[in-house]
Formats: sequence, C-alpha cells, structure tokens
Amino acid sequence: MKLALYSGTFDPITKGHKDIIKRASRMCDKLIVAVLNNVSKKTLFTLEERKDMVEKSLEDILNVEVIEYSGLLVDYMKQRDCKYIIRGLRAVVDYEYELSLAYGNFDISEKEIETVFIPASKQFLYVSSTIVRELAVYNGKLDDYLDSYVIEKVRDKVKE
Repeated sequence: MKLALYSGTFDPITKGHKDIIKRASRMCDKLIVAVLNNVSKKTLFTLEERKDMVEKSLEDILNVEVIEYSGLLVDYMKQRDCKYIIRGLRAVVDYEYELSLAYGNFDISEKEIETVFIPASKQFLYVSSTIVRELAVYNGKLDDYLDSYVIEKVRDKVKE
C-alpha cells in the first residue's frame, strides 16, 4: 500500500483518532488525513480550527499530510491516485455504518477504492468526539482522550 487516506470531521481529534492514524501510517508510504467539511454535521470548531488541531496532534508522524476537504472523497482520491481508505471501528454499530460507506465508495469509484478497517485499541473503544465535547461542557477530565494542545482549544471554545 503506497498511498492511503483517513478522513473525519475531527471535532475535535481524539487520542483514538490519533491511535488509528499512527497504526495506519505504518501500513503505507504516505497517509493523507482529510479534515472534512460535512455540511450535514454541526461542528463546534471551524474547518480551519479542526485542521490546526489535527496538524498539531500529528506533527510527530512524518509520513502524514493533513488536508481540508469538501466534496466527494472519491473524487479527491482519484486526483491523487489513492486507492485505500482507512477507517477505524469501535463497535458493531460503527461496522454497519462503515460497511455501507465502504460499499458505496467501492461502487462509485468503479471498484478502484478499497476500505481497510482498523479496530480501535481497547483503551479507545468508547472514545468519541461527541463524548469529549460533552465532558468539556461539564468541565470533566479530558487528559485520557485528548492531547494537551487540543484540550486547551476545547476548553477555550466551550467558554465562548
């Protein structure tokens, strides 16, 4: 596998995301991390803020390129001649949703793009950006879920 892509909203990026990215980066020469502008999701952070947090969180992984993207991911992947989408799985619910996306991407890419699933590490099975945002609202402990730079950004945003 030469070039792969891992995408997400990353609102904010969690240690669970980072774990999947680190593991995926060992499977390819270059991993593109696409911070998505998903118009159907209401985010706490702007696209630029999310990209900044992702870049800071991943600066120690040398073969990662962080981009922001709006649109059909398959179109971008075709432009870059990228054939592999990496997706993390936490639970059965994730699997059903991700499987439907994998089949959809495979079909619309004319059977060119494959999805590779990486199971979440045990300590991150229950971590999600949604849970982290809720914890932050109630001033909960975030150290186990987020890098320190991201914690600072989340705390500042929640205060606004």
